[in-house]
Amino acid sequence: EVQLVESGGGLVQAGGSLRLSCAVSGVSFDDLYIGWYRQAPGKERMGISYLKTRDGTTYYPDSVKGRFTISSDNGKNTVYLQMNNLSPEDTGLYYCGQILGRGFPIEQARHIKSPIRWSQGTQVTVSS
Repeated sequence: EVQLVESGGGLVQAGGSLRLSCAVSGVSFDDLYIGWYRQAPGKERMGISYLKTRDGTTYYPDSVKGRFTISSDNGKNTVYLQMNNLSPEDTGLYYCGQILGRGFPIEQARHIKSPIRWSQGTQVTVSS
């Protein structure tokens, strides 16, 4: 069974940092597309970071570029999201998801409507 288990959420003050972890099991880690997604209250999930594990390439939307960094530790089968300079607008439920596909450039990941499986989600709350 493929599982994505997420950890690292919590409460942080504006300007602070958090690191989320997404532990992947049940599937080979060396050729995956993993995305981080945020669901703000009353809104749909949106992709905020994407990673291709095979070559480490990444993609970020402008809203997080320069503040968030997605990375992986292939030895631990874990994807991370380092979030710096957080603002209250970053508050929401955060999920990691496995995007179906192989061989496409990471820039294409944002065009895939939904991952095929999700983590359980973790709350990130940024106070002012």
